[in-house]
Amino acid sequence: MITYPIAKINLGLNVVEKRSDGYHNLQTVFYPVPVKDALEVQEMDEGFPSEVDCDLKVTNIVIEGDEQRNLVVRAYQLLKEDFPTLPRIHTHLWKGIPTQAGMGGGSSDCAFMITLLNRMFHLGLTTEQMEGYAARLGADCAFFVASRPAYAEGIGERLQPIALDLSGWHIAVVRPDIPVPTKEAFSRIRPHYPQMNCREAVMLPVETWKETLVNDFEESVFALHPEIGAVKDELYKMGATYAAMSGSGSALFGLFKERPAAVEQAFPGMFKQLLVL
Repeated sequence: MITYPIAKINLGLNVVEKRSDGYHNLQTVFYPVPVKDALEVQEMDEGFPSEVDCDLKVTNIVIEGDEQRNLVVRAYQLLKEDFPTLPRIHTHLWKGIPTQAGMGGGSSDCAFMITLLNRMFHLGLTTEQMEGYAARLGADCAFFVASRPAYAEGIGERLQPIALDLSGWHIAVVRPDIPVPTKEAFSRIRPHYPQMNCREAVMLPVETWKETLVNDFEESVFALHPEIGAVKDELYKMGATYAAMSGSGSALFGLFKERPAAVEQAFPGMFKQLLVL
């Protein structure tokens, strides 16, 4: 069985408080975008020699590290604890969502793994139950179970559906080849509450978002990597109604009323996709 994990963008991202556990409380709106991975699962043959119950092959984009620590495998392992009859499986993940981009690719992969296993092996889990499993694996993983626009608080795990529809807007997604470690992104953050909560801001016309929707990570990331900020400037020069960095970067996006020209030429050597929402 195959499924297609999708990415997300952040419409506003405000770091509002430092928590006693060292994490930060956030306010953001998650919006799904059709930049996709492909995730395929097949049962292992009973006689297949394997030391693990879930093996993983990743193609197209290299992901460093132990495959058994990948969120896709960890999602299987988490369900296996409560459903010990889950069979051994082969997993193939084709990565189309750029990594270290702030687009939630790994989180999406694990959430879609949970929903795929639920369908494939008839586990009978509800959406709420699957969101509960996903939340145990990462702060924004639960969002991808339903993949519907949502306002998020806490560390990104407290979700409220939001009636936001950007259908028909063109979106250009650009990721410079500059990884931004999360620790680095937080290094210059000064927690504060915004003048307007992003949940209210996104209900206003997109034309107003440039003045009301702020990603707090941009200040620190652009200071450390001016090349990333230059991409946002270029998106506005190309006619974007709204442009911002997603998450802690380094991917940026621009929303356009009409299909922009020359995106390929404007960002040589970078990941870019031009899509219609």
